[in-house]
Amino acid sequence: MPRAPGAALSTVYDEVGEEGFQRLVDDFYAGVAEDPVLRPLYPPDLSASKDHLRLFLIQYWGGPTTYSDQRGHPRLRLRHMPFAIGQRERDAWFRHMSAAVRALDTRPEIEAQLLDYFEAASLGLINRVEPPAARR
Repeated sequence: MPRAPGAALSTVYDEVGEEGFQRLVDDFYAGVAEDPVLRPLYPPDLSASKDHLRLFLIQYWGGPTTYSDQRGHPRLRLRHMPFAIGQRERDAWFRHMSAAVRALDTRPEIEAQLLDYFEAASLGLINRVEPPAARR
């Protein structure tokens, strides 16, 4: 149904809400915590990582700008440079994030937006090229 002239556009944040993003992050990090490829890339206590991701996603998808207020510009690629992210790490990350998105049980168009973003963003964070034999 078309929107009425002047009607505000709904954001992903409006649809998912802070509680939804909290669930997304919790589900994602539950996978990370048990993943032999990803777990070594994170600090022993995942609390700060979870909080940063939650605040970033809320801001990115149209919510309050708390992330930037506290941490400055996201600079996603720069913030991830210290970590060796190859195709293997990216694929593991995307597998857990995809599962977390699907667990949200949102409308198909919202799920597609989230998955499209996470796929593109995760590909953009690859900073190590591995020989094909090492990817297995």
